[in-house]
Order: sequence, then structure tokens, then C-alpha cells
Amino acid sequence: MTGDTVLEIRALSKSFGPTPANRLIDFSLARGEIHGLIGENGSGKSTLISQVAGLYSPDSGTMWLNGEPYAPRSPLDANEKRVSMVMQELGVVSSLPVGVNVFLGRTRAFSKFGIVSLKSLNRAAQEQFEKWDLPRADFHALAEGMTVESRKMIELARAMSVDPEILILDEITQSLSYNNRNILYGLLEKFKSMGRSAIVITHDVEELISITDRITVLRDGAVAGVLQSASATADEVKRLMVGREISGEYYRSDTSPSFDGTKPVLSVRSMTVDGKVEDISFDVHQGEILGFCGISDSGIHTVGRAVYGLEKLSSGHVLLEGRQLSSPTQALRSNMAYVPKDRDNDALMMSASVWENFSLPSISELTGKAFFVSPFRLRALAQKMTEKMSVKCRDISQAMTDLSGGNKQKVNLGRWLAKDIKLLILDCPTRGVDVGVKAYIYSLMKEAKAAGMAIILISDELTEVLGMSDRLCVMKDRALKAIIPRGDEFTEHSLIKVMV
Repeated sequence: MTGDTVLEIRALSKSFGPTPANRLIDFSLARGEIHGLIGENGSGKSTLISQVAGLYSPDSGTMWLNGEPYAPRSPLDANEKRVSMVMQELGVVSSLPVGVNVFLGRTRAFSKFGIVSLKSLNRAAQEQFEKWDLPRADFHALAEGMTVESRKMIELARAMSVDPEILILDEITQSLSYNNRNILYGLLEKFKSMGRSAIVITHDVEELISITDRITVLRDGAVAGVLQSASATADEVKRLMVGREISGEYYRSDTSPSFDGTKPVLSVRSMTVDGKVEDISFDVHQGEILGFCGISDSGIHTVGRAVYGLEKLSSGHVLLEGRQLSSPTQALRSNMAYVPKDRDNDALMMSASVWENFSLPSISELTGKAFFVSPFRLRALAQKMTEKMSVKCRDISQAMTDLSGGNKQKVNLGRWLAKDIKLLILDCPTRGVDVGVKAYIYSLMKEAKAAGMAIILISDELTEVLGMSDRLCVMKDRALKAIIPRGDEFTEHSLIKVMV
């Protein structure tokens, strides 16, 4: 181990039962380096960093931190050794205030005679937000009800509050909008300039190349290759990830809108949710993908919730084929579907089985005489959709918690595609999935569009909405500022001029 190496890993292996997750992993992190880690879902990325962060212990192999043997017993032990991590899944306690979440597990430092001084704790939390230029927060407010993006900023502040020498980010960027991604990039640059190091996991290959110094690619639990970011190409990274060249279209290849514009499936008029969106009007047509983009707090995610009836309108109305809707129950009965950004907390039943999650939205269609629901029919539907969506699981009785992010999202989408849906609302549908699953989701969207389904696509990734939308609604300050059709003005530059 050289003096310029802060973390050295040799021959690290980890299995869960008979399934190997990491196989003889060699990995090094230089001082002042941003090191990317990428691979398909199930390639072993999260398992590897979880061992570095103290969540798991390796079965074999060794780790050194600054030349000393390193074997953290817990995340708190890793924190004491100045290694911190922001996990892919949300890690805040909803019932606690923002300030307490920042110092979760370390509030004793702000206590006297057993009483925690919230004033001192919140002041320290504010210092962390200011030091790293994070967006303002109300430190007295409970985390409950906050957006995924806001929660990620709390977790980031918590990770920085231990004054880490190594920062690990597991799929954080896909939770962030354009402006907050830039804040994170600035934080990483500042962190690097201080001689600190970071391990960054993201499924966005182009992003990974642009913000890192080196990239380690994992495949089937082993290292498939290590690349210098300055000379790496996206195709080279993808080839190492999957072990073959990825061919075929990713986004749409056409350059103009293509849908039936004669009569809208959905009409939204003067939709207002106090403090969240103001006077929003738009139509979605049969066979149209209508995209929504904007920076944080622009209101794009509220639009999806409000259309589905999850947000109470202060004024305005939502019409599906001329029928006014005002609740999720009405939306469901009218064959509208909503796939939220936070699938684990807002969509899926994580402690339930694959078949229960697949069949739940279709129970009314599968209910027989005397309101009897046949378990056989429910399981048959789930088995059919599991095979159709190529969900990787032991069987349909496996718990959702055991599935990878990509397979969870396949269930999340497939349970709606099993129904005769007229309008599908997708909020960040490719968040936390690898390039292979992304391509698969885009192919499903193309098929649904070709079949005449109307789709609302809400995304924090500009390349995604540009690649898939017929028209794009750009929001700023909770209002709709422009609707841009697919064509010459369909560029990131055009969007950013309106967004920022």
C-alpha cells in the first residue's frame, strides 16, 4: 500500500447463503480521488461498499485504511474512522426533526445531564448545510412528508458531519434534480481539493465518466475492469458491465411528435395545489408521452400526485376522457395508473411477496361471484407477469425486500401493465436501475405508446425526458413556463434556459 492510497482492498469475498455477492474483489482508493463504481443490478456494488461502511463483515479478504488493518464493526465504528456513506434507500427517521436526523446516533454530544440541547444541535446542523452549500432546511421540521430529494440532502449533511476522509455515495444522484446535482458535484470537487476521497455509485454512465477519476466495473460479483475516466467511453463501460456489446436503440429515434392529437385522453385545467403548483393546464393525447422537467421545488412531482388525486386541489379540475376525477380510487377505477418516485415507501408492499404485489391492483378484475377472490387466479396473473417482465426471483413467493432495485421496478411497472390502462403516470421510472433495465423500461414505454396508451413522464434526468417525450412541459417556481414539442428546440440548453 502506497502513501497515496487511503483505502486498499484485497481478495474480498462475501456470500449470502449459497449465493456469492463478492468474489475476490481487489480495489484501491487514492487520496484525493473520486472513484466510480458501476455494474448491473446484482453485480455486487452495494455489498462491497456496505463492507467498507461497516454494514457487513467480509467472509474473507482484507482491507487497509491509511496503511492500518480496517475491519469496521458497524457504521458508527466506520464513522469514528472517518468513513461515511449515503445509502441508496432512504435512511432518515420520519418521526424525527431534520436536525436530529443529521446527528442520528450522535446526539449525546449535544446533551447535558441527559437532556439534548436542540438549539446547539440545530446550530451544528445548520453549520454543516452552510459549509457544504446544501439547500436551506427547517431543522425543527419533521422529516415525515419531505420529498426524496430533501431527505437525501439530510442524509448527505449527516455523512459530511463526521468530517469524513472517505465519502461513499450509493445512487444518490438519481434522486436529485438538475440544480441539486450541481450542488453535489461542487461538494465533490471541494471534498477532493481538501485531499479527501469518494466512492460514487451511479447507473448514469455519462455522469460517472464526467465526475470521476477512475471507474471500477463489477460483473457477477467480480471486478470486470478498471478504467481511467479521462479516456473511458460509455460503450466501453457498458460492454464491461454486461460482457457484450449493447446494441439496439436506447431512447426514441424519431425527431418529431407522433400521437393522435384529435382528442385528449386527459385534460388538466387551472390545477392549483396551495404552495406546491399554481394554475397548471395541459392535455395528454392517445399514444403521447408528455414529459415534465424542472429544478427542485418546481412542482413536477406534485403534478403527478395531483393528477392521480393524491394531492387535494385548491382549484381547477382533472378530466379523464371527459370525466372529472378527484381521488385515487376514482383514478384507479378509471384505468389510470401512477408509479411514484419512491417505490419502496409509496408504491410496493416491501414485506409482502412478489405475487401479492403483482396482483393487488387487479383484485377488482379478478373478483368472481359473491365477491370471492380466487388465490389461484391472483397467483396465475403474478406468474404470467413475472415471466413477461423477466423478473429475477426464486419464485413468486419471494419477498420484495430480497429483490434488486431493477427487479422491484419491473414488478412496480408490471402490476399496472397487467391492466387495461388508459393513462400511465411515471415519476422517475428508471431511478436506481442499471442500463439494461433502463433500456427495458424504455422499450415498454415505446410499446405502450404504440398501443395508444397516454403517458405522463416526470423525471429529474433531462436526457430521459428529451429521449422519450413527444412534448415537454418545463416548470419553474411551481408554474408551467413552456411546452416544447419534439424537434429542433428539443435540447438540454433550451430546457435549462427556461428551468433556471
